[in-house]
Amino acid sequence: MSEIMNEAEAYKGYRGITLEVLKKFNALVWSEIDVETIDGSKYSGLILPRSETADANHIVIKMATGYNIGVRAEKVASIVVNGRKVAHYKIPEKAFPYDKGKPRVKLFGTGGTIASRLDYRTGAVIPAFSPGELYGSVPELADYCNLETEKLYGVFSENMGPEQYIGTAKAIAKEIEQGVEGIVIGHGTDTMHHTAAILSFMIQNSPVPIVMVGSQRSSDRPSSDAALNLIHSVKTAAESNLAEIMVCMFGPTSDMYGLLHRGTRVRKMHSSYRSTFRTLGDIPLAMVDKNKITPLRQDYKKRRTDKEFKILPYFEEKVGIVYYYPNMQPDMINSMVDNGYRGIVIAGTGLGHVNKPLYPALKYAQDKGVAVYMTVQTLWGYVQMYVYDTGRDMMELGVVPTANMLPEVAYMKLCWALGQTDNLEEVKRIMLTPVAGEITEREPSNGYLIYQGGIPEVEEFISKFRK
Repeated sequence: MSEIMNEAEAYKGYRGITLEVLKKFNALVWSEIDVETIDGSKYSGLILPRSETADANHIVIKMATGYNIGVRAEKVASIVVNGRKVAHYKIPEKAFPYDKGKPRVKLFGTGGTIASRLDYRTGAVIPAFSPGELYGSVPELADYCNLETEKLYGVFSENMGPEQYIGTAKAIAKEIEQGVEGIVIGHGTDTMHHTAAILSFMIQNSPVPIVMVGSQRSSDRPSSDAALNLIHSVKTAAESNLAEIMVCMFGPTSDMYGLLHRGTRVRKMHSSYRSTFRTLGDIPLAMVDKNKITPLRQDYKKRRTDKEFKILPYFEEKVGIVYYYPNMQPDMINSMVDNGYRGIVIAGTGLGHVNKPLYPALKYAQDKGVAVYMTVQTLWGYVQMYVYDTGRDMMELGVVPTANMLPEVAYMKLCWALGQTDNLEEVKRIMLTPVAGEITEREPSNGYLIYQGGIPEVEEFISKFRK
């Protein structure tokens, strides 16, 4: 039994052909090796353990650059072992220093990775979260504040929902009442803009900055944005005069600065870029780096010393959002009505349109007292349903245009509005009354800029900043 356990430890996670190859060359996990393949390719690095759920075809090597590669076992010609050093990947932990001259900042965790280590048994990233772990990983945090942490949830961002939204809002309110000077919320990036939107409605007139932050690339990767995003968000919470709910992530793809986006005008726009978050139909609130915070506009809500704010933690779950597409069938709307949905947000085409075959379904929704609101799937621009007959016909069927509210923001606001009242006129009043910049009077001239690659003047411009 001991021999089996020793082999399992020595070749952790490897099986089948990969195990055979490693045994052939006596190359154990954590061995420093030079490997050559049958086509003459050469790699040097550290053999890493495999996840229990990983395939049995690749030997994984961490190279000196910090990146991992997988070499197909069937292509290995030779392995030379140069030594072995077992890595434990323990997060360094140091007591977070207290400085009575620095502000108090509270960091809430919901499950997003901020600083982490890799669990090679499962392949999962384990977050560092205690103040000591964070200080050990990102000591710069102590330059800005006295940091306290609290884990609220441990879920992937796609599993955030009403329970987490309401719980987070109440936790924020408690900290504001106790005199905290800034709040940071660690969150997975995939639905961070949804949470930023609902918190913008649930927590109103905050006297302190509330900053949401995440990372596109986990902390075990050399290109991770986790530490810098955390530094920027903590600096903002501790020192900024912007008392709004914001998302703080990379500005450009490089690490030159971060951007602070208003929680109701931000959206994740790329699956993997570190600069994935963008303000739509407006401009960001500010730029931030390790040394300064530079406002890009002056109409933001200012930090205050009082504790006056509103907490409105309401959420109706039976609300849906549909993305219109050509030939959409009426049963898409009818089924939601029949299943008890109280509200529907439509991301329509152009100025806010759907096809005529949907009209009977919209009338059915109106007759059943379902609140239906129109946004535009273009993301930039305004719903303008009065321009064409189709838009005016839909308004007669009870569809309400939402100006330039983003589809996900309109969805969150409708959930929030219907959580407060059954009266459709009151719901309409709530929906069309701006709370946190979700509806703006106009789109600024520089609120829509897309630099299309290949165009000579654009290529010349971006060449100055490409690294």
